[in-house]
Amino acid sequence: MSAADAVFGRRNRRPLDGSIPRKRSKGRAVWEEQPTLVGRFGKGTVLTAVVLLVLLPLYAVILTSFSSEGAITRAGGSLVIVPDGLSLGAYREIFSNGVVTRAVVVSFAITFAGTAVSMTVSILCAYGLSRARSLGHRFFLMAMIVTMFFSGGIIPGFLVVSELHGYDQFWALILPGGVSVFNILIMRGFYQATTQDLIDAARLDGAGDWRILWSVVLPTTKAVTAVMTLFYAVGYWGSWFNVLLYMPFDNSKWPLSYVLYEYVNLGVKMPGTSTGGAGATVQHQIASPFAISMAVVVLTLIPIVVVYPFLQKHFTKGMLTGAIKG
Repeated sequence: MSAADAVFGRRNRRPLDGSIPRKRSKGRAVWEEQPTLVGRFGKGTVLTAVVLLVLLPLYAVILTSFSSEGAITRAGGSLVIVPDGLSLGAYREIFSNGVVTRAVVVSFAITFAGTAVSMTVSILCAYGLSRARSLGHRFFLMAMIVTMFFSGGIIPGFLVVSELHGYDQFWALILPGGVSVFNILIMRGFYQATTQDLIDAARLDGAGDWRILWSVVLPTTKAVTAVMTLFYAVGYWGSWFNVLLYMPFDNSKWPLSYVLYEYVNLGVKMPGTSTGGAGATVQHQIASPFAISMAVVVLTLIPIVVVYPFLQKHFTKGMLTGAIKG
């Protein structure tokens, strides 16, 4: 204990400038100031506004999907805010022709297969680039970074896929954009941060690179693996442009995202209701086209809303780990 503490007492000491220290709430860090009433009110107001901005459009979309054509007409032909004439007609309509049902199955298949391929390639590539003594790692790293700023374009990509007989094939929806260099660089940074002592200890025990990757690196980087899996899965689930390029006519192979694209763009025309292809018209429609479009939007959002809460913990940790050193 210092002389000042002995004379004046530790609790009664004041700052050198003579000011009276502010009382601190229990459980708060020493360096944090006690929040003021204005500050708490301001934070609560901002957070409430952000939540409303997120939830109100979602509420309107869901309510519109359950609204009748008359309710949408009374709302000016746009999103319904006040419940009026609720109906399941839109959902009965989209499931009656079988296009949406097949599209959901196709979307899940493409998402699972594409995510598995993308994560496998990304993990192997990121681990190889994270080892400083791997063969040609600097050359491959520079070559991959260049592709982030320069690309061949849509037409050369279409010609390459067509020459490889990928037109109207499912692999054309996965392989052309199956790997993200940005994701690989993020994973590489995490793999480089793996404690070298663990890797050296594993090598002393006779482990090779495959065993080190599986038993040492991946278990210590679960957060970034979960985040990248979510990124790839959401990308595949919502992708529709490759379908427009490589299989725009066979509606039996369309994923849900492209069916939504067709509903929104064709309006009263619904794909797959007859043998006329994408431009086939509906002969008997019991729900509003706008309600049908919103119903497909709701179906597209459900898997993401269900999966995200289970990955939120890893998502937050994966994005923040490494941001603060020390």
